[in-house]
Amino acid sequence: MNHARPRQQSRLRPPPLPEPRGALSAAVTALLRGSDPGSMPSPARSAPYGDDLQLALYVLYELHYQGFEGVSEDLEWDSRPLACRRALEERFLGALRRDVPVDAADTARRALDELQVEPVDGSGSVSHFLRDHGTLGHLREYAALRSLYHLKEADPHAWVIPRLHGRAKAAMVAVEFDEFGAGRADEIHAQLFADLMADLGLDTGYGHYVDAAPAEVLTTVNLMSLFGLHRALRGALVGHFAAVEVTSSPASRRLAEALRRVGAGPAAVRFYTEHVEADAVHEQVVRHDVVGGLLEAEPSLETDVVFGIRATTRLEETLAARLLDTWHAGGTMLR
Repeated sequence: MNHARPRQQSRLRPPPLPEPRGALSAAVTALLRGSDPGSMPSPARSAPYGDDLQLALYVLYELHYQGFEGVSEDLEWDSRPLACRRALEERFLGALRRDVPVDAADTARRALDELQVEPVDGSGSVSHFLRDHGTLGHLREYAALRSLYHLKEADPHAWVIPRLHGRAKAAMVAVEFDEFGAGRADEIHAQLFADLMADLGLDTGYGHYVDAAPAEVLTTVNLMSLFGLHRALRGALVGHFAAVEVTSSPASRRLAEALRRVGAGPAAVRFYTEHVEADAVHEQVVRHDVVGGLLEAEPSLETDVVFGIRATTRLEETLAARLLDTWHAGGTMLR
């Protein structure tokens, strides 16, 4: 039986290229449009977490997802965008390695345990703010910003599957099976998020809000693609996945409460209630079988797993701090 809904067809239509935010992203979009960008600007002159570099990297990564309207699919493996992507990745990854040092004595278990310690007053937490003080406008903004990932939820993590073995592979596939709807197109988590967006009156088009998303959002999405596209970073991707699953259930419960409080519809609430139960189970599977299985087979990857967990945490905390500061000041992060 075909469970597809009309909204899912938006994934079949690539989005337009976003507007450049500087010399790097302008050169990348020119290249993809078939123009001669001339010499590519040096990434060393751009802030590694800034709008220009992060948008340029996002655009290049999207060649491996949905691509862009009017951009040849052959460019996915063209040497020119790949060379540009490598230079941008080196700048981004170099900054992350500098800012997220990992001690040889650090363990994945300790790093995951740290994620479960939350401030008593909920300070610094977007989900606490939205549950207690958020308006419908705040929740709509949050959904628009998060749509850059949630409309392709679990896709970046699927790249690690052929790079895992035995227990870790089996457990990763089991969790991803749930993320992709357990065989039902209308239960795919990306579709559930599209339903949430429609319930909130937002555009459900894939990549629709990229021009509105600031660098702090782009970094969180690019991190997944960076880890996912490199076999050498498979341990970091597993760490990222574990960090997401460990923190998802309690945050999802608060977000579901926030949506009920502002009178959002059932489809909006359902996306998060689905994650409360599913991710509580996933957390244990990821901890014991995905991370545990990987480190049992490849113990040398422990520092990479820790790096993935802590890099994820750092970028999420940076995004949360700016978002909360903006909201407390009565503003919006949407560009």
